[in-house]
Amino acid sequence: MSRSKFSLRFRAAALGAASLVAIAFALPSERASAETEKLTQINLQLRPWTVVAEKKGFLKEEFDKVGVPSVNLIASGTAELIGAEAAAVNNGGIAIAQRMIYPATVHRANGLDAVIIWESEPSDKFRTPILARVNDDSIKDVKDLEGKKFASSRVSCYFTSPFEIFNKAGIPLDSRLKVGKVRYQSIDNSAATNAALLSGAIDATAAHLAVNSAAALYLSGEVKVVGRSPDDGVYVNGAGRVSYFAKRDFVDKYPEAVKAFLIAHERTKEWIAANIDESAEIIAEGTRVPVHIAKFQITDPSTYEFMKGEHSADNARKSIRDFQAWYVANGDDILTERALSNEQIHAFVDERFFAGGSHSIYE
Repeated sequence: MSRSKFSLRFRAAALGAASLVAIAFALPSERASAETEKLTQINLQLRPWTVVAEKKGFLKEEFDKVGVPSVNLIASGTAELIGAEAAAVNNGGIAIAQRMIYPATVHRANGLDAVIIWESEPSDKFRTPILARVNDDSIKDVKDLEGKKFASSRVSCYFTSPFEIFNKAGIPLDSRLKVGKVRYQSIDNSAATNAALLSGAIDATAAHLAVNSAAALYLSGEVKVVGRSPDDGVYVNGAGRVSYFAKRDFVDKYPEAVKAFLIAHERTKEWIAANIDESAEIIAEGTRVPVHIAKFQITDPSTYEFMKGEHSADNARKSIRDFQAWYVANGDDILTERALSNEQIHAFVDERFFAGGSHSIYE
């Protein structure tokens, strides 16, 4: 007789039938706890805030508290494609990834079994403008792009922000479903997009100005802003929010590690806001950019790395439902084909990490 069967019979005899029922329900959780592999290290993205968190010890302090002794920051590399973080999460290369909520939702719609553990407050019009070459006098505003070439990464804010801007201007982008009034080309490599813009192969693109490459072009006077998202539009209120997501099985196994990550995230943002110059020096060294670009990333209105969080899981779900409905109604070819159901959206936002949840940081 196995030890587990003997133990169960002995306890049943001693405690009676009523206790046996309670034990039967307890055993699966005991077994799951025993079988859960201890998390000895965690891989995170190397980002402006994480290099500060590593330098100041916030990551180590928080992960030490939950028994995770090693934290590794993984640099994306100059040749990595936009959206590669989803593949890295899926294959275990990184544990938690940052992405704006629209592409995170598309990754989920495409089959990635992930959950949202953090969402930012609403975005703003400065986040993802349309950019053209400074020396292209034929383009002064959005309407000048009718009939011209626009390129960006399809599953990103670089599509969702201009998609709304062009729609509002009455000159929609091309899609697989319908020919528009602006020629659209999908390019998933930022360096290739920038080269195409500067060479004249395309006429415009869109980018987060706070991203290294876009900041460098903008601050050097190579590009100009010719269009911005509507102040109270669908991108600002929903699709342009920042999110952090992780695979569902990782979150279920290691919720304390996820909470440690979120606490370190909040502590670091507060420290950066109070120590901008020192933070810029750390970010410049850690991400290999000039100090003036690092400081721009912290202080410019286009910054997205240091936004405040959305406390309500229901508000997060509503923002996803609202922007998905708008993009579907306006011809988004991906979400038209495989939109998330209300049930999927509800499960996509993991309420354990929002206000009132078992592992919330909003207490």
